[in-house]
Amino acid sequence: MADGSFAALLFILGMMDMRTNHCGTAEGCLGASQTTPRLSISGGQVLERQAESAGEVYLRYDLGQMRGPFGGAAGLSVGENGETWFGAGAIYTIPIGRRGTYAELHAMPGVYFDNGGFDLGGTIAFRSGFELGYENDRGWRMALIYDHRSNSGIYKVNPGVETVQFKVSIPLN
Repeated sequence: MADGSFAALLFILGMMDMRTNHCGTAEGCLGASQTTPRLSISGGQVLERQAESAGEVYLRYDLGQMRGPFGGAAGLSVGENGETWFGAGAIYTIPIGRRGTYAELHAMPGVYFDNGGFDLGGTIAFRSGFELGYENDRGWRMALIYDHRSNSGIYKVNPGVETVQFKVSIPLN
């Protein structure tokens, strides 16, 4: 699942959730609701596939508003070889199992600058992925993330890159 599959899964699960839990409300299917804004920092490794293994730091801000089941987020990542990505998009969180455990999907279009590091084939790059984590009683989250970045085939060359990261997220309210 190292392509646009995470984005497709976010869309499919979110639409099913929207139909079941949001469309019957007074606000409608994509009605606005409030959620906890969060600031996250994560660090990890680019997996050696087409790129060489390298470190990356990723900052993300989760907006304090949702539309139906979808939240919004903006992120900035910088790789150890100068690669920089910035983008914004949708997140979809699914509570699972015991209290505090969750899964989250994200899909974010953005811009990418290789800055002499790994070339993703063009400036437009999409980031999508999966997160599995735990939220404690104070709202702090710790999670493992697996995500994929590529240009989704809009340029002639589409090498793609995957990262695995550990994330800490703090609530901002």
